[in-house]
Amino acid sequence: MLRQSARFCVISLLATGTILAQSSGADIFKSKCQMCHGADGSGNTPAGKSTKVVPFNSPEIIAKSDADLIAITAKGRGKMPAYAGKLTDDQIKEVVAHIRTLQKK
Repeated sequence: MLRQSARFCVISLLATGTILAQSSGADIFKSKCQMCHGADGSGNTPAGKSTKVVPFNSPEIIAKSDADLIAITAKGRGKMPAYAGKLTDDQIKEVVAHIRTLQKK
């Protein structure tokens, strides 16, 4: 009985960790990026318009490699702040993965 309970706890924790990891790119985007880039990545927000954010579905952004987007996010560009030191490398990669999903919509 004790072994079954322990197995259930381990499986539950692993499943929860997977679920959290799957949504963290979207969650980070929502808390750090959405104010300027918009929920859909269009940049159609007051802050996005004033800073002339380029939409994620523009050919210019689609053509960039993940490494390019990671570097831009980490180092900043133009009016966009740098997120190195504020986000981990893995978190930045998760945000870039989320941006790629927005490009497909």
